[in-house]
Amino acid sequence: MANVQAGRHTAAHEGELVVFVIGMQVNSWWAIHRWWPVAMAMGPMISELYRNKELGFLDAQFLLSPRGPVTIQYWRSYEDLENYARHGAKHLKAWKDYNRKAAAGSKHVGVFHETYMVDAGKYESVYVNTPKFGLGRASGLVPATGRRETARRRLGGDNEPAVAE
Repeated sequence: MANVQAGRHTAAHEGELVVFVIGMQVNSWWAIHRWWPVAMAMGPMISELYRNKELGFLDAQFLLSPRGPVTIQYWRSYEDLENYARHGAKHLKAWKDYNRKAAAGSKHVGVFHETYMVDAGKYESVYVNTPKFGLGRASGLVPATGRRETARRRLGGDNEPAVAE
């Protein structure tokens, strides 16, 4: 059993905080060749982040939903998260592999993420080949195009170089 902290506590964190929820949803359990590589991609990314704390990653919690794994990550800032998303070696490989293999016309596996900038009161989300889930289920879905095409745009930022999510 985990080291239980007896009594009532609260988090000691102060300052900027970003909560990043990311996961995968299996839409066709029989298509293991489609979703297994996606499922296996998260472990190396999390290991890379724990080894390189200077990247701004604070910690992660892992959950298993009936449709697949979900990871809740805590980051020092949105800039750190975005920098890892655009430049982290393990993430870039997984992102490109998913876009090339799984997302190319396949509905067997979906991925999603939701980003919450706690102190700024901002959030963004994207769902690719998933049933309604999380904030998208709570509030409804709209196409991720135009000003909603990238995470930075969904957060109200300026246009940036186009990089597929």
